[in-house]
Amino acid sequence: MTEYPGGTAAGYGNDSGSGSGGTAITEPWATRELGLGLRHENSYVGADEWDIAALIEPGLRRNPRRAHLLVSTVLGKHLPTDPHRVLDAGNRLGDLVREVVAGPVVVLGFAETATGLGHCVAARIAAECYLHSTRRDVPTAETLTGFEEGHSHATSHLLQPAPAAIFLNDLPMVLVDDEISTGATAIDAIRALNEFMPRSHYVLASLVDMRTEADKAAFDAAAAELGARIDTVCLASGATLLPEGLVDSVAALPDPELNPVAAVRGEFARIELPWPADVPEGGRHGILDADAAAFESAVAQTTEALWRELDALPWGSVAVTRANGFESGRADGNAPHAGRFPAASAVADRSAGADVSGSAAASDVADGPTVPRPVIVVGHEEFMYLPLRLAAALADSGVATRYQTTTRSPAYVLDEPGYPLRRGFRFTAPEFDDEAPRFVYNAHWPEPSAVDPILLVVVDEPADTDRLTAAGGLIDVLTASGADVVLAVLPGADPRELHADRAGAGIANRGGAAMSRDENAPHRAADLPAPLRGPEFGSYAPDEVAWLLKDLSYADLEADVAEREQRIQAGEAHYAESLPIEYQPDAAYRELFDKVLAESAERLALAVATVSEIVVAERGENVVLVSLARAGTPVGVLMRRWLATRGLDVPHYAVSIVRDRGIDPVALDYLARHHDAADIVFVDGWTGKGAITRELTEALDAYHAAGGARFNDELAVLADPGSCVRVYGTRDDFLIASACLNSTVSGLVSRTVLNDTLIGPGDFHGAKFYRELASDDVSGRLLDAVRDRFDAVRPFVAEHVAAVRDSDRSPTWAGWKSVEAVRAEYGISSVNFVKPGVGETTRVLLRRVPWKVLVRDADAPEHAHIRMLAAARGVPVEVVPDLAYACMGLIKDVKN
Repeated sequence: MTEYPGGTAAGYGNDSGSGSGGTAITEPWATRELGLGLRHENSYVGADEWDIAALIEPGLRRNPRRAHLLVSTVLGKHLPTDPHRVLDAGNRLGDLVREVVAGPVVVLGFAETATGLGHCVAARIAAECYLHSTRRDVPTAETLTGFEEGHSHATSHLLQPAPAAIFLNDLPMVLVDDEISTGATAIDAIRALNEFMPRSHYVLASLVDMRTEADKAAFDAAAAELGARIDTVCLASGATLLPEGLVDSVAALPDPELNPVAAVRGEFARIELPWPADVPEGGRHGILDADAAAFESAVAQTTEALWRELDALPWGSVAVTRANGFESGRADGNAPHAGRFPAASAVADRSAGADVSGSAAASDVADGPTVPRPVIVVGHEEFMYLPLRLAAALADSGVATRYQTTTRSPAYVLDEPGYPLRRGFRFTAPEFDDEAPRFVYNAHWPEPSAVDPILLVVVDEPADTDRLTAAGGLIDVLTASGADVVLAVLPGADPRELHADRAGAGIANRGGAAMSRDENAPHRAADLPAPLRGPEFGSYAPDEVAWLLKDLSYADLEADVAEREQRIQAGEAHYAESLPIEYQPDAAYRELFDKVLAESAERLALAVATVSEIVVAERGENVVLVSLARAGTPVGVLMRRWLATRGLDVPHYAVSIVRDRGIDPVALDYLARHHDAADIVFVDGWTGKGAITRELTEALDAYHAAGGARFNDELAVLADPGSCVRVYGTRDDFLIASACLNSTVSGLVSRTVLNDTLIGPGDFHGAKFYRELASDDVSGRLLDAVRDRFDAVRPFVAEHVAAVRDSDRSPTWAGWKSVEAVRAEYGISSVNFVKPGVGETTRVLLRRVPWKVLVRDADAPEHAHIRMLAAARGVPVEVVPDLAYACMGLIKDVKN
């Protein structure tokens, strides 16, 4: 195993990472404590400072799929890094690319980590076009195509060149990423891109290549299958040494402490920087070799404006004193740019509340020379290259400067010497169409320093929203830590103007012959509908659930139950094309609901807690709940509320799934664009015979086969009496109160609608909001009643979770077998007419034409409401002692 010298390039591999001293660490914390190691094999740039130990450090993340994280010391993502070190890494990688491909090329950088690295490589080799993939759906840009990256925290990559022709050519393509772990995700991306626009030569360039020999063999086989030449280049290669049980070891570590808070909040200033409207600020919409001169000129002008703005800060400089270490030079040991920033009125440790008005430091501030305070430039997510260039320019002018960016990726934070991620911040995404949290790590000077740096946060206009400064936003959490923060906002080029200018200048097809393309080839729409939220749609609070549905409240969709059933069974209509007239129970039934809720709330709370804890234990803390509307939605809201008691702010969406029609693909597009598909957890209320469970698996497989993201099809339910899933709160067939009523217990939202007349190709499936039923709405009462029992069940949750996880949870599909037996015994033509379990039987009585109700015990309390509904509708109830469920509802065959 490689020996790790103390003091990495970024300074976090030694005790100085927390500013407390200079104790050398010869081995990373994760290696020493958990056995997670890195082995160096080869360097390809001929210098020790570019071996594996100098390029990456072992970090951790709480993720059941992959608990290790390779933290780059030269990328400027997780660690504040010398900007020239970052540029040098990109330049050296570009030189390696030129060794395997000559002539014009296009370069593609992978979002989010390699957008800046890819730009460095493209600039170094004077690529004809540089484009980086993006996860930001720019409404004024056209999405040409997309592809998936399996292991990334957010998987969907969009390509939005302006115009498309700058990317549609037959030139060799250089794909740039920060690491190759197995090569599988790179091959998947190349396969998708090659299918869309075939090329004969690809080069995969990365900082480090950690593939095993088996990985390399699989990579070569896949390349041969594609029939294209694929070269790989890297600064260094090595191996990741994973210990047994690492996932469990990381899960057993103490919960990380994020968002530290100081005694005194830091200063904040906002500045706006210029940028020409006709010059691309990065590679999101493509930057051409022809743009290089204008880009360099714009960087110089913007740097000068940045200097002027920083000069105006009353707290932007510090006096030169022996006490603060600036007497002989700046914080990193180089000569200071004396006097460029005005003297600060006082620079002190505000977090300690020190009064320095009579100190030597204060005297020096008034009369002595000053130097600029150190600066950490913090880019925003994919917006990496321009902030990097600004950081390098500041460093060149004499300011001690480091560079890093925010990220979508959650990582484990631990303030221990030798561990790279010593502190962390979680904050709200500034973009309004994105609910996933964001993160920034360390964000403090890596070497010991008596002067705290200024955090210069650089964002583009789409990220310049009120969310940045609101509670929980990036500026809020950073200043709360005591840091002084400057927010610098840069405008960006309009992709429509780029498109027009490039097309008009005749440079759209530079660098190669444009390839022909089938105009009917599938590609993702540039615009997706926005989610619906209460109170505009539904009675749930806006933070409880985002409905990925189209509002059809205006449409006349209700039909007489008997007439509707006749058309469905005759094959003249699908059940999802219309809605039943909602049956409104009488006062006696509503009183029964109240009684049932009071009696079952604690049982429901325990089931909610159990399934929620199993989901987090097996899928990680960064899950995104996606309930199957509408029966799953109250359960999703309750799971979200339980997880909130553990400090987890979990996004929750509701989507439509329709038997025989599948899950809403537009909703899946939305989820894949805004979240890591692997973090999506589908939620439903209960299982019957398992038809929806099977429908979900088939629909997700079909979506992936069509080029969409790979979603996990494991369904989480409150109750699994049919033994159809592995993730559940209980397998008892008991009454879930939300099954007792229709919309009035489900946020006043109808069941979902899929109707070709109302739902177009780019629409979500639809539903109605029954505002007129507000006086009868008990949705909030149900949620609050269960939530109020959380504390009562909390002492029993761990025992119940262990009991479920230790049991054999393999689906037996016993429910389906039981349904088949009942269908045969009663001469029923289709299993779709047999609805097993308390919840499904209730649905039959509320919105179908029932024939019979079968019960296992004549007077069982779990189906008292069913017997009452059956009596009200004149439906016979039969006792079947050996029934596999507490009850079953049989739909009448109206054709016969």
